Amino acid sequence: MVLIHFHEVFRQRMLFQVCLYFYCKFLWRCLKFVMRKLTGRCELQRICYSTKPGASRTMKIETSLRDSKSKLLQTSVSVHPDAIEKTIEDIMELKKINPDINPQLGISLQACLLQIVGYRNLIADVEKLRREPYDSDNPQHEEMLLKLWKFLKPNTPLESRISKQWCEIGFQGDDPKTDFRGMGLLGLYNLQYFAERDAAAAQQVLSDSLHPKCRDISKEETSKFSKAEWEKKRMDKAIGYSFAIVGINITDLAYNLLVSGALKTHFYNIAPEAPTLSHFQQTFCYLMHEFHKFWIEEDPTDIMEFNRVREKFRKRIIKQLRNPDMALCPHFAASEGLINM
Repeated sequence: MVLIHFHEVFRQRMLFQVCLYFYCKFLWRCLKFVMRKLTGRCELQRICYSTKPGASRTMKIETSLRDSKSKLLQTSVSVHPDAIEKTIEDIMELKKINPDINPQLGISLQACLLQIVGYRNLIADVEKLRREPYDSDNPQHEEMLLKLWKFLKPNTPLESRISKQWCEIGFQGDDPKTDFRGMGLLGLYNLQYFAERDAAAAQQVLSDSLHPKCRDISKEETSKFSKAEWEKKRMDKAIGYSFAIVGINITDLAYNLLVSGALKTHFYNIAPEAPTLSHFQQTFCYLMHEFHKFWIEEDPTDIMEFNRVREKFRKRIIKQLRNPDMALCPHFAASEGLINM
């Protein structure tokens, strides 16, 4: 009897949600029609003329195109970059908009479509790297790995390709190739980019990760312990972590933020046109910086708290990205020429 009642309640809720969906959809289309008649402008025009450039505008344009009943508008978010100009011409013709009277609309739509299409293509590029496994027989892969060592340890020669020295930069064993299984070449690409393009910061983070944080012990505390006990007490809250392994883990975080669409806010605000792999790698560098600071602030007892700290960090980044004006790392050169008219 209880089971029958449960199914009936579930069925009624589903029916209500379906009715509500179609009602809202119908109501929304009616509202769009009324607004067009009142303003003399289509939804795309209203968005471009009333919303500031950046993520706010691009995300509204993306939603409008994707939810349109027109096949042309629906497919415009996935066209080839070379076809964007022609697609805009077709949209203007479909909407009966004179480009000579509304020249700004074409410019705005082009900027938005370049970002939308570029984001989709960036996902494909990142996914391709993630799926490519590290191959120790590939000279290019080996060269990248050796460069990573040189950038991080410029004054320390690597004694051999298979060596315990790799543990000094945070790999788990004698051969780093086994650590790239989860993220493929993407993990190596990101680590090398960080070590090469932001060398001073990367070496500092590496150095910090190798050293435990010393606790401040008061004079009252020191009097209670012998010298050996005091040293142990002073060092019992190590915050060190494996630099390379954490870098691969943060690559996983960046990848999931990208694929879920969470990074749209960031990229639509910093990339003047199509976001590229460099934008993604710059974002990785930012996340490495911020996670390192966050790890220190959290003051974990030991490395076993890594998952807890990472999850808390992930939630903080996602919360920041919900702000349509958010740019995680606005200082990057790519953001200086933002033109999304």
